[in-house]
Amino acid sequence: MGAITRGFANNILSGGTINATAGLTGTVSASNITDSSISSVTAFPAAAGDFIQSTASDPSPATVGDVWYNNATYALKVAALTTVGTWASGGNMGTSRYALAGAGTQTAALGFGGVAPGDALSASTEKYDGTSWTASGNLNTARTNLAGCGTQTAALAFGGQNFPPSGASESFNGSTWTSTPSLNTARYALSGFGTQTSALAFGGQPLTGATEKWNGTSWTSNPTSLNTPRFYSAGAGTQTAGLAFGGANPSNSVATESFNGSTWTSVNSLNTARSNLAGAGIQTAALAFGGNLIPGNSASTELYNGTSWTSNPTGLSNGRYALGGAGTQTSALAFGGATPTTTATEEFTGPGAAVTQTITTS
Repeated sequence: MGAITRGFANNILSGGTINATAGLTGTVSASNITDSSISSVTAFPAAAGDFIQSTASDPSPATVGDVWYNNATYALKVAALTTVGTWASGGNMGTSRYALAGAGTQTAALGFGGVAPGDALSASTEKYDGTSWTASGNLNTARTNLAGCGTQTAALAFGGQNFPPSGASESFNGSTWTSTPSLNTARYALSGFGTQTSALAFGGQPLTGATEKWNGTSWTSNPTSLNTPRFYSAGAGTQTAGLAFGGANPSNSVATESFNGSTWTSVNSLNTARSNLAGAGIQTAALAFGGNLIPGNSASTELYNGTSWTSNPTGLSNGRYALGGAGTQTSALAFGGATPTTTATEEFTGPGAAVTQTITTS
């Protein structure tokens, strides 16, 4: 922004007030002015020019309230607040599979393990950059129905089925997996959440509610188990503030439990009973999607606000179970699964997120 010469004092005090004895003329140096310094402006003189930016591409990420003109598509656009969550297609995985695990965010996700076509156990690992999947280093132990947590560059894989149930645990550094000390209770169809150095594992087959904590070095059995033992459930959150929901015991469950770092507490249930679903988010803002209705696959998507679950008006475009999940309540990722076996990836934009809307086009 250039120098401002219109109606500004040449002596602005440190507190932001104008020195009354200095008059109302003079110049404020451009070096003393930044865009963020201008606030509560109600009008600009015509001579100041236009204040809607013209750009060849939409800004990313956009902030609610941003207005711009896209000169490539000749459209005036605005970033508006979403009121209903929506799913959109993303780039397909390179390896079709189900009963896999996931970690990371919508634009930096990790998918690993599972079952490939022909019922072959998979050790495959893929990274998602928000557009496409790329193959990465394989797990040391190929397995299905495992759990995972963490980020794309610092993930943890644990449990699963390698005939018999596995207690294998591995850490990922962004390119390779390293074997770590195993779970105390070998199991598959378990769930978990947290980070690579502070994770929680719970439930699974053989039917159990057993809960274990990972401290980055070893697994320790937690004194209290899930109130409702189950398998094929989903989870979200951290080791000290987590959420477990859905699953089978052995029939489909709506049970939801919160974890405070030591004990599980039953809270309000899901609206749709299902197993083999996926989850994302945190304890007070979780997302549940997909699953097995027995019979049939579910596309249902529900949002948790820390107290209760609300059904989202629109569900997955590709209803499926045994899928992977990652991300947050407002920016989640669903990938893989059985419908039958698929590579399909879908991206969720939840209520409260900024979405681009076209105001007019030329």
